[in-house]
Amino acid sequence: FVSFVEPHSPYNGPLNDEHRLDDVGLDATALLPPSDNIPLRYRLMREWQQAEALLDRKRLPKLLFFGITPDEYRDMKRRYFGLVSMIDQSIGGILSCLSHANLMDNTIIVYTSDHGDSLGAHHLFGKEVMFEEAARVPYFIHIPGLRRSVRIGHPVSHIDFLPTMMDLLGQPKPPQCAGRSRVPLLHGETMTPENVFIEWSPNRMKVVKGTALGRRRAIKHALEESTRAVVTPDGWKLCLRDKDMNELYNLNSDPIEAENIYQRVEHAAIIERGRDAIFRWQEEVGDRLNL
Repeated sequence: FVSFVEPHSPYNGPLNDEHRLDDVGLDATALLPPSDNIPLRYRLMREWQQAEALLDRKRLPKLLFFGITPDEYRDMKRRYFGLVSMIDQSIGGILSCLSHANLMDNTIIVYTSDHGDSLGAHHLFGKEVMFEEAARVPYFIHIPGLRRSVRIGHPVSHIDFLPTMMDLLGQPKPPQCAGRSRVPLLHGETMTPENVFIEWSPNRMKVVKGTALGRRRAIKHALEESTRAVVTPDGWKLCLRDKDMNELYNLNSDPIEAENIYQRVEHAAIIERGRDAIFRWQEEVGDRLNL
């Protein structure tokens, strides 16, 4: 098992200049006005990060909404990509060692991550949100003897990681383990796509002193909120919360999640279907959060 901290803030490493600044674009949502139709906790995060970006410096012309200039934003992304390149090189070194030791044909290799990084998308940085930039992660598996590459086009979950690994090793899944083996997909076979569930529980978070984004009670509730979300095989993401605003996104027509359409009456059936899926999942795993 090898763990890498990078890529991670403060986005600084030996390959900062590996990528040309002109080759780094701006996220579409970073160029849109900040939305108020998102959870209060997200807006509190955004306000804090903007305040930190402007700390001890004069307000510059042509600032983006989250408090830095377009060139500063692109440079930050460039340094992030440099960290990704550094990890690529490190993994290449590991694979080279396995090859020289004649272990490639006897080693299952998995590359994945526990979370992504908003990196300025939606005027946010870091994780702790349900947007794709933070919640969607890479998931590569090398299996000795697999004759052709397979790309899985529908959502899969980390909860299936252990059952899949046990299956590849010819071992039974532990009885207390949730999820199911996805080995058939790795061999190019078909499996019925399933919902993927994401959960969030409260964490420590700083807010701007004297913030005007909400009353003290509303802010307290927002900081204590828990989220249960589902991503469906047909491209809907529903986020239900116990103490904050709910969200619904159509990832097919709105892959950048620019518009929360939870309040639209025409999507009532989609919301009900997603809500039922979350409730069934909660019952299966013993989750008692009251949404």
